[in-house]
Amino acid sequence: MSPGFEITDTLLARCSESVRKASDAMVRIQHPDGYWWAELTADTTLESDWILLQLWQQAPANGLWKPSNAEQVAKAAASIFKRRNADGGYPIYVGGPSDVSASVKAYFALKLAGYNPRQLAMLLDCIRNLGGLQAANSYTKINLSLFGLYPRQHTPTVPPEMILAGNFIYEMSSWSRAIVIPLAIVQSSNPKRPVPSGFSLDELLLPGKPMGQAIDAGLFSWRGFFERFDGFLKFWEKSGLKGFREKAIARCEAWMLDHTRKSDGVAAIYPPMMYTIMAMDVLGYQPEDPRRVDAQRQFDRLIVETEDDFYFQPCFSVVWDTAIVAYAMGEAGGATAASMQKCGDWLLTKEVREKGDWSVKRPNLEPSGWYFEFANEFYPDIDDTAMVLLALDHARGSDANAWEACRDRAVRWLLGMQSKDGGWAAFDVDNNLNALTHIPFSDHNAMLDPTCPDITGRVLEALMCHGSKDTDPAIRRGVDYLVQYQEADGSWYGRWGVGYIYGTCFALRGLQAAGESDREAHVLRGGEWLRSNQNADGGWGESCASYDKGGFVPAPSTPSQTAWAILGLIAGGDTTSSSIQMGVEYLCKGQQQDGTWDEPWATGTGFPRVFYLNYHLYRNSFPLLALAGYSKTLRNREY
Repeated sequence: MSPGFEITDTLLARCSESVRKASDAMVRIQHPDGYWWAELTADTTLESDWILLQLWQQAPANGLWKPSNAEQVAKAAASIFKRRNADGGYPIYVGGPSDVSASVKAYFALKLAGYNPRQLAMLLDCIRNLGGLQAANSYTKINLSLFGLYPRQHTPTVPPEMILAGNFIYEMSSWSRAIVIPLAIVQSSNPKRPVPSGFSLDELLLPGKPMGQAIDAGLFSWRGFFERFDGFLKFWEKSGLKGFREKAIARCEAWMLDHTRKSDGVAAIYPPMMYTIMAMDVLGYQPEDPRRVDAQRQFDRLIVETEDDFYFQPCFSVVWDTAIVAYAMGEAGGATAASMQKCGDWLLTKEVREKGDWSVKRPNLEPSGWYFEFANEFYPDIDDTAMVLLALDHARGSDANAWEACRDRAVRWLLGMQSKDGGWAAFDVDNNLNALTHIPFSDHNAMLDPTCPDITGRVLEALMCHGSKDTDPAIRRGVDYLVQYQEADGSWYGRWGVGYIYGTCFALRGLQAAGESDREAHVLRGGEWLRSNQNADGGWGESCASYDKGGFVPAPSTPSQTAWAILGLIAGGDTTSSSIQMGVEYLCKGQQQDGTWDEPWATGTGFPRVFYLNYHLYRNSFPLLALAGYSKTLRNREY
């Protein structure tokens, strides 16, 4: 027996034990209905916006603000305050630099909640050093303008009339249209809600700095066009046809109400749900109206409150969590047949069977797919659908005929949602009208939903798992897309996970599934890129700052990113290098006694450069999948 074999054999034993412990940990947290679900958390902007909503809903009396839920407001403010950086500001991801918009929102919330100037002094200095209130993003300014805390004339206009412009709103990303439609209703009412006596944010303004953006001098630039058009919209609001505006608002209202059906709120994500509540208020819905009650109930479900803490989830990640865990458990063989069957049955109940926004561009495609949350019928997610299909290969449910019919529908839906460039996006096809990124309210950096390598790789993997051939035209176009969009350094961009490690992992897995040889240059370059960015401790880590730089920025090792690197290396044909062995050892060593891992860093991406996510199951589900995959490759190896 060679020394190399002894080392590998020992590592295999450690790896197998880690897989067993991780599987046992997952078994313990499976819900009786069959699903897995953990918290999804983000930055302090959610709590800050919630405090703003409380002021919206509970106006000051006699100049004083005494909300009926003062204890909750105090807890939310305390939750914000304790997460500040050393410079007093607030980051948008753990360990990140202070962000001006997050800091402005926190300042508003804390000041409103009663924090005094001494407590806010460092935060004030930080904001001013970052460019002052004028440097905050458009949504921050719009929210403050609803209370007269930022001049309305210097905030971008979100016109309700856009809903009358044919399919214009469907050229935006799904989440953007879900946000701007209720927001357009709110802003068009010019509400001017009251604030406590003497309350202002004037101290955040930098003297001499313009309140609005200077108009682009380029006559033929999209930015210049939209900025000038914004000026026209402000004129239109004052002198336009009143009937036309009323028609637009009525259409927005109808769209908003329709999108509450079979959903955990509009789009089932925090911003549209909050603006829906505000829109219903300006439209005159009474507090006891069932639609208003339901909108509030769905929003309040996102709250996580303990005896000494209060924070929000941006949405529920239950279908996504379940699919990843079920696939990992199936690969590891760590669950009973009964638990996997129950999981499969639950997933089948979540299949979309009605047409949603995606059908505007695919009107003849039969509905299928899966959404991210408990209920979000209008927005099946291509990425979730691919992940669920991978999970269903292991979790087939109790009715074989129902499973097969569901599988076939979902495969057809995925094939039908391929974009012209050969890739797949998250919710729509060909959602890439770049001119929209120059609209003044597009600075949330997610106006579009273009194709991306991480989703494309996962879709290829799912399609191949369920009967597609590597010679099929859709598969070949997907492979060509991945080859074309490989970065110059050998990595792939990760849109929905941080960042290039994520993209490289799932691009390589897609290529492997589609039959690409691990001797192809693009596969070899991907593996070499992963090995070259390994940390000294054997793990991998990447900062959210990669999105700011437009390239890989190293960070402390995390379990989820290390798992992605291992999975990518295996897909690229590397099962024996010291890099992969060190990565496996890092995961085994870092596993806690209860079979889980610890990970404080954000490794999920909402909007690059704007909003990041902490998936609290990533730290456990992906290491389980990686270690199970490594064990399988070693067992299949011929010594």
